[in-house]
Amino acid sequence: MPCLDEAATVAHCVAAARSFLRSCDVAGEILVIDNGSSDGSGSLAHAAGARVVDAEPQGYGIAVQHGIAAARGRYVIMGDADSSYDFTALEPFLSRLRGGVDVVIGSRLRGQILPGAMPPLHRWLGNPLLTAAANLRFGTHLSDYHCGLRGFQRQAILDLNLSASGMEWATEMIGRAAQRGLEIAEVPICYAPDGRNGRSHLKPLRDGWRHLNLILSA
Repeated sequence: MPCLDEAATVAHCVAAARSFLRSCDVAGEILVIDNGSSDGSGSLAHAAGARVVDAEPQGYGIAVQHGIAAARGRYVIMGDADSSYDFTALEPFLSRLRGGVDVVIGSRLRGQILPGAMPPLHRWLGNPLLTAAANLRFGTHLSDYHCGLRGFQRQAILDLNLSASGMEWATEMIGRAAQRGLEIAEVPICYAPDGRNGRSHLKPLRDGWRHLNLILSA
């Protein structure tokens, strides 16, 4: 779980993930990547039962790449620590990974988006346009390139040598996986409003441009 100032939600997310591991009898760990939090998120995650790894400088891509490198398992399932994803409902991801799929992407657009979870401009314009551009560029047929809940064979992703430091890492990961011939699947998920007390970490214009620039230059 990449984490930046998620004191209001990170312990809940860790507890949900622990519940999933117990209920599905999975031998695994919960890893929180503290990307420079100033609100005690790391301590709260540790107290809730997670292993906490620090990652600097700040950046979504930097945080998740630190997490993948630090993880100990064969499979990694990652998701934001803001309570927008249901960490008790990860069995479809694990099932597909155990079945041999290399990358499993959650799809909010083919699942359920709860009221207030995604701004209309993102849902009906930004996400579909960028996803369509990425599908055209990389030869994929996905509905939601930007969903942060995704699972993968850890070594397969390490072998891609990804380098994006920001939110565009999400697109780079899928694009490089497609170019390498990895098997990619989608599973529908439920997407809820995040529990942050402050603003979203997403900067629509800046991050949208960085995604588009990566697609055009890949």
